[in-house]
Amino acid sequence: MNNLLNARRVADSRTEQIQIVMPEQINGYERLFGGKLVEWIDIVAAVVARRHSGRNVTTVSIDNLQFREAVHVNDTIVLIGEITYVGKTSMEVKVDTFVESLSGEKHLVNRAYFVMVALDEQERPVPVPPLKIETEEEKTEWEAGLRRYHLRKQRTVEQF
Repeated sequence: MNNLLNARRVADSRTEQIQIVMPEQINGYERLFGGKLVEWIDIVAAVVARRHSGRNVTTVSIDNLQFREAVHVNDTIVLIGEITYVGKTSMEVKVDTFVESLSGEKHLVNRAYFVMVALDEQERPVPVPPLKIETEEEKTEWEAGLRRYHLRKQRTVEQF
C-alpha cells in the first residue's frame, strides 16, 4: 500500500483548548504556575499526537518551552496545538499559548515544542502516518522541525 495514502494533514489533528486562570493556579508572584501551563500544554500535545497517529502516546521530551509573558488570574488562555514534524514513531507538536482579551484579541505568551511517541498495546513505539504538507507555513515548520530533530539526535549522542 502507498504510504502517502495514509498521510494526514496538519489540520486533521489541530487542537484548541480554552482555560480561565483561577486563583488556586496562581503562584506567590501572582502569576500562573509554570507547571500548570506545562500540564495544559502536555495535554494538548497528547491530543494532537493521538489524533495524528490514532494511537496512545507518551511525551518523550520537551524540546523547547518559552515563557514570553506572565499570565494572571482571570485571564482566558487559548492553547493551539499542531503537528510540525513526524519521524518514524515520533511526532513533534507545537503548542502556542495565547491570552485572549474580552474583545477576542489574542496575544502570544508561550510557545512549546513537545516530542511525542506513538505506542502499541505493549507500550512499544509504533510507526506513525506521514504528514501531508499543504501550505508554505507548514513547510517552514517542517523544515525547522527537521533541524530540531537532528539537534535532538546530536544532543542524545553527546549525553550518553
